[in-house]
Amino acid sequence: MKRRVFIQQTSVLATSIILTKDLFAKPQDKVYGHNGMLYRMDEKWGALNPEKYPVNDCHEMVQDKKGRIILLTNETKNNILVYNKSGKLLHSWGHEFPGAHGLTLHNENGDDFLYITDTSLHQVYKTTIDGKLLMTIDYPADTGTYKKKEEFVPTETTVLENGDFYIADGYGRQYIMQYDAKGKLKNFFGGRGDGNEHLDNAHGITIDTRQASPTLLITDRTRNCFKRFSMDGKLIEVIALPGACVCRPVIHGDHLYAAVLRSPNLDAAGTGFVTILDKNNKAVSNIGGTEPAYKDDKLQPMAQADKIFVHPHDVCVDDEKNLYVAQWASGKVYPYKFTRV
Repeated sequence: MKRRVFIQQTSVLATSIILTKDLFAKPQDKVYGHNGMLYRMDEKWGALNPEKYPVNDCHEMVQDKKGRIILLTNETKNNILVYNKSGKLLHSWGHEFPGAHGLTLHNENGDDFLYITDTSLHQVYKTTIDGKLLMTIDYPADTGTYKKKEEFVPTETTVLENGDFYIADGYGRQYIMQYDAKGKLKNFFGGRGDGNEHLDNAHGITIDTRQASPTLLITDRTRNCFKRFSMDGKLIEVIALPGACVCRPVIHGDHLYAAVLRSPNLDAAGTGFVTILDKNNKAVSNIGGTEPAYKDDKLQPMAQADKIFVHPHDVCVDDEKNLYVAQWASGKVYPYKFTRV
C-alpha cells in the first residue's frame, strides 16, 4: 500500500516538474520571411572582441570553396575577417583598404581569388584568397570620360569564367566597365542620365545565369530597381522593386537576394530589410520587411516591418541556404546569421 502511494506521489511530482518546465520554457525564436523562405535570426553569430578585431562598416560577404564565410570591412586593422559557418574566427588580414566596399569571389582553375573595390583609393584589386595582391585597376582614363581618379568610385565587380570582369562605378560617374582577364579595358556603358539605359547609384552588379543566356543584373538604387543588360551593355528590362533601395544582387540557385539599405528612399535612415526574388524576379519573401504583394501583376511598395536591421548592405548565401547579413553605418555591429527553417 505504501509502495502504491509512493509511486502515485512520484508520478504527480514528475508531472508537476514537466508542466512547470513547459510553463517557463523559452519560446522558440521568431521566424522571419514569407512563402516558404523562412529564417531564424542569430544576431550574435559574428560577434568578436572589438578591441582585437574591430569592424567599421561591414560591407560585403562571400563563401569560399572551403565553406568559409569571408567578410570585408573598411576597418584597416583587419579589412578581412574569415569565419567558419558557426561564427568562429579563423583568420584575418588586410590593412591597406580604407574604402573597402565591394567583395567578389571568383574560382579560377580550382583556386579562389578575391576582387576588392576601394571607394577611397579609387581602385580595384585582385588578390589571392589570403591577400596577396595580383592586379590593380586604376581609374579608366581610356574611356575618355574620366579626367581624374576622384571621378572613379568603384563599388562592385563581377567576373566571367574566362577571367573577364566588370566594374560598377556606383558612387562615381555611374559607368560599367568591362575588362579582359589581364586588366585591359574592352567596353563601357551606362553612365549617369535620365533614360532607363542610364544608371544612378549603380551599387552592384552580377552575372545572371538562371536563363538560357547569361545577362548582367545591375543595381539602380535610387530608382528602386535592378536593370538587366546584355553582356555587351544593351538594356533588356527593368525589374521594379518599389520601396526598396537595393544593394548588390546576389544569386544562389534559382533565387535572387538583396539587402535593402533604406526604404522607400535614401533619405529614410534606419529602414532596411532583406528581399528575396524567385527565378522570374518576383519578390516572394522579405526578412524584416512587409510581405510582398502584387496587384495587377505589379509589385506594391515594400517597407520595413520588423526593426531587426538598421542599414543592411549585403547578403551571403551559404551552401546550406542560410543567410549572413552585413550592415553599413549600423553601430559597428558584426554580421547576423539567418538559418533557413
